[in-house]
Amino acid sequence: MRKTATKQSGKIPAQPGPWEVASVKPVVPSDAESVIPGAGPSTHPGERPTVRLRDAGPDDAPRYAPEWLELREGPDAAARAGDLIDPLRIRLANLPGKAGLVIHDLGCGTGSMGRWLAPRLDGPQHWILHDRDPYLLHFAAVASPRSAADGSRVTVETRRGDVGLLTPDALAGASLVTASALLDVLTREEIGTLATACTGAGCPALLTLSVAGRVELTPADPLDDEIADAFNAHQRRGGLLGPDAVTVACEAFSERGATVRLHPSAWRLGPAESALTAQWLRGWVGAAVEERPELKEPAERYLRDRLEACRAGELKVVVHHSDLLALSRPTDGAS
Repeated sequence: MRKTATKQSGKIPAQPGPWEVASVKPVVPSDAESVIPGAGPSTHPGERPTVRLRDAGPDDAPRYAPEWLELREGPDAAARAGDLIDPLRIRLANLPGKAGLVIHDLGCGTGSMGRWLAPRLDGPQHWILHDRDPYLLHFAAVASPRSAADGSRVTVETRRGDVGLLTPDALAGASLVTASALLDVLTREEIGTLATACTGAGCPALLTLSVAGRVELTPADPLDDEIADAFNAHQRRGGLLGPDAVTVACEAFSERGATVRLHPSAWRLGPAESALTAQWLRGWVGAAVEERPELKEPAERYLRDRLEACRAGELKVVVHHSDLLALSRPTDGAS
């Protein structure tokens, strides 16, 4: 999914206190309302992914709404490839001279990757959370996990920076780099920069939930494939890689000496996920129409019918993603 959004109200809301983060509930618009800012892949011309960080002014709104991130956190957690955790644990256990893990989470949003992964890894962990949005960084820090799988302490800090400017020096001392829904909103050059930084620092990278360009809807509709093709073309705008990102990332890491493992990580959305499905549908169809305006009239009928089926509990959607684990050669020659 694209990490972009429309503006909400023109001003960043006041920073919430710790008690407010846990109480945030998804705000699901009616059919007549616009999609949640940041929900789904729809973008506006000239916008860049959330992970393209810059200094925010007082009138800059969050680019990626916490409500959307909360809607997708459960399905994201269910989709991520647990089969990649064991080889990751083995590599981390073999890192020499480590009193604890230092994990950089790129484009962290509200910190869902840390909440999913930290309790699956043993030992003390220090998470360094990167995002462009100070509002989201606040959420991520306050809602971060406090203990690892074995009860060890988990600590966190936040940083604002640009993934396109990462260097091995910036990752000095890193045990692991993580990201979620990141690769498909990068360019070929940015993925090369990311791979160079990770392999140069000798740390593994766990990069999850990159779109694969395939969607299955049940029951089927004759317009499914046309919408999907237009959406995939939209994902490639401005040199972004969209569904080609995983292939490019595999090549980039492999060319730099890393061992790469891939695993599917599809969203499987049914009646229990109807709120997320409705938001995703609006963004998916909206991006397709923006790419191909001639689809506007049939797409309106298509979206109306799909949303009705979603409300009735009759629609099932599989959105295919891929998870990538890149095991770089440690810089000190450890196995």
